[in-house]
Amino acid sequence: MPSATAASPWYKHLWPWIIIGVLATSVTLSLTMVTIAVNNPDNLVNDNYYEAGKGINRSLDRELLAQTLNLKASVHLDALTGEVDLRLTGNSQPQTLELNLISPTQPEKDRKIMLTRSDSEAGRYLGQLGDKVEGRRFVELLGSQDAHVWRLFEEEEVAHDKTLVLGDEALQGAEHLEK
Repeated sequence: MPSATAASPWYKHLWPWIIIGVLATSVTLSLTMVTIAVNNPDNLVNDNYYEAGKGINRSLDRELLAQTLNLKASVHLDALTGEVDLRLTGNSQPQTLELNLISPTQPEKDRKIMLTRSDSEAGRYLGQLGDKVEGRRFVELLGSQDAHVWRLFEEEEVAHDKTLVLGDEALQGAEHLEK
């Protein structure tokens, strides 16, 4: 039986190189994607989703307390001085308040401002913002009344020299809860 001989070696043909090229490209792209994923982790994923879910109910309790106390706040950020001027109305006047400006997607842009009550004017709180904050933010105001923490929380478009009003929107996610 005669043996078949190749006219030329395999590496001189086009198709093996096309197949090797496709495989090499897919391996290179896969390694590139893995490198990108490892170097830029997704910080929006919460590993402990159960605890985060329980925290939602605690937040709603704090927001219901703020609603029960008839709390409303207007926040003004001064562009020139960086001063935060907050006017609080309702049935709570704590000594200090915490104002959080939370970026939905970039935690490094979050800002926390401690506000102290003005001695000269009732319901007025003052604080200092270190740098300019603009854009869409979750605005959270925390205070306490009789050892219970209350919270006003809304999504707002933040800009300097623009007054933000908190407590003017209906409480989202608490339709099933009673006052």
